[in-house]
Amino acid sequence: MKKFMLLTLAIAFFSSNAQSKKENTSVKQTATLKKESTMKKRILIIVSNANAIGPNNRRTGTFLPEVAHPYAEFDKANYEIDFASLTGDTPYLDALNLANDPDNLIFLTGKGWEKMQKAVKLSNVDVSKYDAVFIPGGLAPMVDMPENELLKKVIKETYERNAVVGAVCHGPVSLLNVKLSNGSYLVNGKNITSFTDEEERGYAIADVPFLLETALTKQGAKFHAAAVWSAHSIADGNLVTGQNPASAKGVAEKMIVILESPKK
Repeated sequence: MKKFMLLTLAIAFFSSNAQSKKENTSVKQTATLKKESTMKKRILIIVSNANAIGPNNRRTGTFLPEVAHPYAEFDKANYEIDFASLTGDTPYLDALNLANDPDNLIFLTGKGWEKMQKAVKLSNVDVSKYDAVFIPGGLAPMVDMPENELLKKVIKETYERNAVVGAVCHGPVSLLNVKLSNGSYLVNGKNITSFTDEEERGYAIADVPFLLETALTKQGAKFHAAAVWSAHSIADGNLVTGQNPASAKGVAEKMIVILESPKK
C-alpha cells in the first residue's frame, strides 16, 4: 500500500512538472509569435541624385508627391522607412510648388524630408534586410537609373527573394535592363505601367533621353496605360508600378496589401 502511494505521488509530481513545462513552453511560443507579428516591416526608398536633365539642363529631382504620398501610407502602416541614394549625396526635390498638399507638407516639415536628406549610399546598405524597395519618379531617375549596375542587382535580388518592388511614374526606369537569374528581363511578360509616351509628349519630350513606355515594351513588358494624368497602378505578383504622380498613393497601398498578406 505504501509503495502504491509513493508511486501515485511520483506520477502526480512528474505529471505536474511536465504540465508546468508545457505551459511555460506554450507561453514562450505565444510571446515569440506575438513578437514576430508585431515586428515592423522595413521599406527602403531608393532615390536619384540627379538635379538636371536634357540639353537645356532642365532642373529636376524626385517629384515631391511621388515620395511624400507613399511615405505617408507606409508611415500610417507603422513601417520602418529608410532612404538610400545612388551616390550618397543629398538628393534633390522637384515640384515644391505642390507643398500645400497635406501629405507633401507633412513630408517637408516632418521626418520624411529630414530622412531623405540623410539618404545612405546604396552600396553601403544591406538591402536583404528590407521587406520592400520603392523607387519614386520625377525626371531625375531618367538620368542616373537606366544603367546603374548596383541598382539593377538590388532590384533583381529583391524581386527574386520575393520581397516587394514598387516604382511610380519615371521610377520604373529602374526596372529597365534588370535581368533575372534565368537571363530574362524582369519586365518581360509582366503587367506594368509607368509615365506614358503620351504624357511625356506633353511634359518633357525635349528633355528625356528616351520614352519610358516604349523602352519597357521593347523588353517585353505588358504595358497598361490609363487616361493621361489619371490615377493608375498595377500589381503583378510582388511587382507594383504606377503611371504618374496621381498614382503614387495607389502604388503604396498595393504594396501594403502584399506586405500584409499571410505569405509575407
